[in-house]
Amino acid sequence: MVSNTKILNSVKVSGSVLLAIGMLTFFYSLFANGSSSLIGISIGIIMGAVFIFLMGVFFVATEEMLKTSDKGIHLEPTKKN
Repeated sequence: MVSNTKILNSVKVSGSVLLAIGMLTFFYSLFANGSSSLIGISIGIIMGAVFIFLMGVFFVATEEMLKTSDKGIHLEPTKKN
């Protein structure tokens, strides 16, 4: 569980930093600059931050499921006559 916490914390920090950079860039381009190309870049940064966070959570959940699946009951396929 320690490794999962480390991965989740690093994903949370990197995702929040990228999200903050993307939001600041978006608001700057929308209100101060008015450049349409910078708006696209900022939306891409925000989407990248969300994607990084979701992939990190997916990796942690997958690793947790793989650790707990060895404790379960193994089912054998039924034979049809």
